[in-house]
Amino acid sequence: MTTFLIALLSGLGFVLAYHTYGRWLGQKVFRLSAEAICPAYAINDGVDYVPTPRAVVFGHHFTSIAGTGPIVGPAIAIMWGWLPALIWVLLGSVFIGAVHDFGSLVVSLRNRGQTVGDIAGRLINPRVRLLFLLILFLSLTIVLAIFGLVIASVFRQYPSSIFPCTVQIPLAVAIGYWLHRRGASLFWPSLAALALMYLSVAYGDRGVLHAINSAMKDWSAFTWVVALLVYSYVASVLPVWMLLQPRDYINSLQLVSALGLIVLGLAAAALWGGAPLAGDTRPALELVAPAVQWNPAGAPAIFPFLFITVACGAVSGFHCLVSSGTSSKQLCREPDARFVGYGGMLTEGYLAVLVILACSAGLGLGIALKDGSVLTGVAAWEHRYAAWSPQLEPLVAAFVDGAANFLRTLGIRTEIAVALMGVLVASFAGTTMDTACRLQRYVVQELANSFAGQPGAFAKSAHRSLGWLRGKHGATILAVAVAALLAAVPPPGEAWSLAQAGKGGRILWPLFGANNQLLGGLAFLVIAFYLWRRGMAVWFIVLPMVFMLVMPAWAMVLQVFVGGADAPSWLAQGKWTLVFIGTATIALEAWMVVEAVRLFPRVKGILEAPMVEPVKASPPDVVAPS
Repeated sequence: MTTFLIALLSGLGFVLAYHTYGRWLGQKVFRLSAEAICPAYAINDGVDYVPTPRAVVFGHHFTSIAGTGPIVGPAIAIMWGWLPALIWVLLGSVFIGAVHDFGSLVVSLRNRGQTVGDIAGRLINPRVRLLFLLILFLSLTIVLAIFGLVIASVFRQYPSSIFPCTVQIPLAVAIGYWLHRRGASLFWPSLAALALMYLSVAYGDRGVLHAINSAMKDWSAFTWVVALLVYSYVASVLPVWMLLQPRDYINSLQLVSALGLIVLGLAAAALWGGAPLAGDTRPALELVAPAVQWNPAGAPAIFPFLFITVACGAVSGFHCLVSSGTSSKQLCREPDARFVGYGGMLTEGYLAVLVILACSAGLGLGIALKDGSVLTGVAAWEHRYAAWSPQLEPLVAAFVDGAANFLRTLGIRTEIAVALMGVLVASFAGTTMDTACRLQRYVVQELANSFAGQPGAFAKSAHRSLGWLRGKHGATILAVAVAALLAAVPPPGEAWSLAQAGKGGRILWPLFGANNQLLGGLAFLVIAFYLWRRGMAVWFIVLPMVFMLVMPAWAMVLQVFVGGADAPSWLAQGKWTLVFIGTATIALEAWMVVEAVRLFPRVKGILEAPMVEPVKASPPDVVAPS
């Protein structure tokens, strides 16, 4: 019953936070106004800026920010005990992560939907804009290189998830056309799409579909990565309403409903025990992971590494890119920013809570071994967590097994439960990957415009040589090409071959947490400058900002230069790719912070230079599409 109470009280706590702290931020700090003209109406180019119902924007936002971060991060972190991970998720989501996402969204809404990197140039100075854009480029390159490998790994582990994930694409295009061309209601298309997606899970691995899934399972990792990057390219250059937006929306319907099924299964397991294992024997639901384990074998120190391991479930710098890169270009009304920004992060926090419970209690309901035997209780948990491992595959398997056990309690067959959880992981990763590709396109275009806009002969040369990067196709091609090259690098010590290619994301995986969290600290810096220049309160943001600048920088310095007895530094191991990107990130962050600290005392109450681009006037009382 303790497990169910944690799930119930966590959910109630998030709802309470949304209606108290979130409302205070919206009304008293950011002063959201229904009369403001949002960029979706002011620009409305039909490609990136498209007025969209808030439910659809929420679906896009939630599925894009979630990814596999709130699954893999908590699944690793419970090695230090489920209690520290749970506390960080609860407090981090409410007071840091949701504030970060909400603030990034509002600041972008009031700056014509620009990304935080672009906004930093006017709020702080042009040098900071360039520094921020370079950090964004590094961060998004890591995301694109890693998430292709994550999806490939899920498909190879759970081939029954391949068809259900693939069929989402034509469904999304059909619904995109239905809504955009006909302006129809969301209800019936949503219901039909949800039914079809669940049918694809139930029947998508039978007969000829099973043969197709099995054949695609044997594709090499690099084949999958290339195919996924090609898809991301297409999703990035198409109008947002055609594929990216509707796919994220219908994904959100399936994913949120799947989370509801997990909660129902958890409640059933708490009341009656798990699904019978032998005869009528039902294993009891209990927390089989340790509550606290300060020094697990082979693991780094809990401080600072807990706070970069559990990233997306508590706070994530990647979210500022989604908030300011895509979501701000689609919202119809300023007040909807609280629902999308603050509410989206709390929903992700709740996902992270369920992952913690699935890995620390759900596993105890039983896992089947290859020899046909079944482990339950503490023995099941120890089998999955015998030693510290940051590898992706076993951690994804820990969540899938634990969550599937909750679904089995409801009478859902094992193969369907496993397929649904595999689809959940792959869909989250896929929506994050295609959004990241679109965001990287924006960053490349902004960087190209920055160099071409410099004075003198350099600008003329840059304009000629970088002109192709200023268009959406050239920028997107560069984004996917760089990610593909990094993914093609074989694992350390391995010779290049087609079988080894595609696994380069594993090299970059240790960078993901610290790099991602540093980006969150820098986004807080931009939000703080926005408020400070307007003479508004910043006290609530200072501690989260400092925390998110110090913790990941501390972790990255340890990883690059110091290490420990069980984990030598990257420098000592000769991992030059990690050393280069890690050192560059630390240097860029330090430079940006120095620039900000020097300027901060002098700009209180002094507004930044206004934007000069023309705005297409639209009446503030335009009715949002429904």
